[in-house]
Amino acid sequence: MEKTVDFGEKTILITGAAGFIGWYLAKRVCEENPQAKVIGFDSVNDYYDVTLKEYRLKDLEQFANFEFIKGNLADKEAVTAVFEKYHPEIVVNLAAQAGVRYSIDHPDAYIESNLIGFYNILEACRHYPVEHLVYASSSSVYGGNKKVPFSTDDKVDNPVSLYAATKKSNELLAHAYSKLYNIPSTGLRFFTVYGPAGRPDMAYFGFTNKLIKGETIQIFNFGNCKRDFTYIDDIVEGVMRVMAKAPEKKDGEDGLPLAPYAVYNIGNSNPENLLDFVQILQEELIRAGVLPEDYDFESHKELVPMQPGDVPVTYADTSALERDFGFKPHTSLREGLRKFAEWYKEFYA
Repeated sequence: MEKTVDFGEKTILITGAAGFIGWYLAKRVCEENPQAKVIGFDSVNDYYDVTLKEYRLKDLEQFANFEFIKGNLADKEAVTAVFEKYHPEIVVNLAAQAGVRYSIDHPDAYIESNLIGFYNILEACRHYPVEHLVYASSSSVYGGNKKVPFSTDDKVDNPVSLYAATKKSNELLAHAYSKLYNIPSTGLRFFTVYGPAGRPDMAYFGFTNKLIKGETIQIFNFGNCKRDFTYIDDIVEGVMRVMAKAPEKKDGEDGLPLAPYAVYNIGNSNPENLLDFVQILQEELIRAGVLPEDYDFESHKELVPMQPGDVPVTYADTSALERDFGFKPHTSLREGLRKFAEWYKEFYA
């Protein structure tokens, strides 16, 4: 399924390069495209364990064609300086304040990073024209939509968290900039991304940390939740293919440019029940030797009500991605969690 994507000698800016998806993407672009230049930009904030971000950045140091700049997306001068110096042809904006629950108590971080930061990227793309702006949106924009699977044609006007509202705003702003300044842009709605060296605030990682300490894990909506878990390699494969193929620039009947704008889902199209997910996770943690064979999971599990900002189900319709890029995520949850458990055992040994 993996396809080598040739970026030639292009300069590619990846924001959020110390983050989970940013690191995997930067690594793959560098490995497959030694002639390309990859600029990583990240504030390396302490939203979660910074040692993990430092581990990822250290890993990227092995590539001669990678350069890292520490800076905050909300700092307009810092963002402009990067575009002024490097003139990137492709920009992938993955820097964002993530997490639904965190947004309930820390709204400032989301407005700063996801709105002001994204606006700064759009302005830079306007003044230093790029071939393609690709940016992370999120499955959270679907809110409590009842129709499944979620299609990019569905209405997404009822966000149930501030995080979701900022991601929907990104899509709206990108559309306006695409239309006004003819900037080819593609938004990617990611569905529950997981894998080795991922985000500790995500369930699979947080649960593992808690179980190791003998703490209780909370399973929301009494376990009646389904998530479309998407393995990191599948996400990166999708992003790579999208980066290489910008929406076409063309004029409308009024002689003005039509917005060269697109949005796609990247998800596994296979929602898993949370209780099944926890079952597979515990089996793989035992198999990898992270937890002992006789671990008493039942006494460490608590079923609790739904959380504010949460939704009962996420389920991606990826037909548009398949149609336009010939790709569909396929990694099974067990295979993905197995790789995570093995990495965890090695990293925290």
